[in-house]
Amino acid sequence: MGVRMVKRKAEFDLPPRPLRWLFLDLNSYFASVEQQLQPELRGKPIIVAPVGSDTTVAIAASYEAKRYGIATGTPVWEARQKCPDIIVTPARHERYVEFHDAVIAEVWRHVPVTRICSIDEVACRLLDNENGAEAARALALRIKAGIRSNVGECLTSSIGIAPNRLLAKLASDMQKPDGLVILSADMLPQRLFDLRLTDIAGIGAKMERNLARAGVNSIADLCARRPRDAGSAWGGTNGDRLWYLLHGVDLPEKPTQNRTIGHSHVLAPRSRGLEPTRLVARRLALKAASRLRRKGYRARLLVLHGKFEDDKSNWRTSHKLTPTQDSFSILAALDRLWPRLAAAGRARPSGFRLRMVGVTLAEIEPVGAEQGSLFAHLDPDAPLARETRTLALSRAMDRLNERFGRNAVTLGPLAGGRADRVGTKIAFGRIPDLAEFHE
Repeated sequence: MGVRMVKRKAEFDLPPRPLRWLFLDLNSYFASVEQQLQPELRGKPIIVAPVGSDTTVAIAASYEAKRYGIATGTPVWEARQKCPDIIVTPARHERYVEFHDAVIAEVWRHVPVTRICSIDEVACRLLDNENGAEAARALALRIKAGIRSNVGECLTSSIGIAPNRLLAKLASDMQKPDGLVILSADMLPQRLFDLRLTDIAGIGAKMERNLARAGVNSIADLCARRPRDAGSAWGGTNGDRLWYLLHGVDLPEKPTQNRTIGHSHVLAPRSRGLEPTRLVARRLALKAASRLRRKGYRARLLVLHGKFEDDKSNWRTSHKLTPTQDSFSILAALDRLWPRLAAAGRARPSGFRLRMVGVTLAEIEPVGAEQGSLFAHLDPDAPLARETRTLALSRAMDRLNERFGRNAVTLGPLAGGRADRVGTKIAFGRIPDLAEFHE
């Protein structure tokens, strides 16, 4: 018995686990920015909505609104029922990016920024002289004060400090708003046992069900297993990784690579018919193509997708591309796909009513060194010659729109300006460059 216990202890000996990460999460970010920009909204229940319609949903709610049970994703009509005094303000994504940039600059004044995780989240690896509990706490308080003083008094944040980034993120969620939680090695993993499995990034409803079938119903259940057994319950090596992360080990992060560039748009009720939706899809395709060129990529696949209004079912189709970053080629591919969506919508009992439409450029790859103007030696009507000419025109349009504003030059009609309202939006996990607001 004694030998077995010694062997088991040695098996689970863990390396030193000092405080290595600080994770900052801005509280009710979009709503807080609006309260900063509009002093008359401070202290009042507000939600930020993408369009001026009760059929859309809140993309942010102030803490005053959250007291009424209103949260991100709450339909606007439901928010009005829960709080008759609710104020609905339209989203201003360009201003949110500007404030984001100012917050990042302020954080840099105190500690190097390691990773920007989303529009309202940032992770910083602590320096060796900052990983003691008191030093880390003092650093966090300086950052909080700096944001309030130099960016905006309405912008509060919750900060988590822990031995690895996952735990720092979990710590930042433990005390809101304006919280500060430190998870040191001696608290782990017991301090996590009150959390739900789904509080951990990567564990959704499906994974939760899979873990339950393996007898894992809580974080305590997962941590009670051997690392390899945790991996078996997970169904792969990520379970092993998670076991060590929950015990405070700072593992190297797995590299990720962006494989798609795309945009989607929730349509206003009056714009859910066939032709308005087609114009919005064209505008989204042009925006994606412009981003593709700006980042120096080309795409091999165009995906058209949407969500129907009646039953919220998803629909998608795709078209293979000759590797391209040309707007004209991408629009031509979209035109070939459009009849499929039109037919699917017309076949529905309620007719063509699309709630959301999206265009994604996939299988992207960096553009290599470009050849000279080879098309000059080709037949002017050859496909390569035509695409070379249209790509040059696409780039010229990019420059004009950057200088004179979005849609200074575009392709096709804007239907009285409705497509212009597509605008750049902030997706979860991706912060648009300010240049995108000119695309």
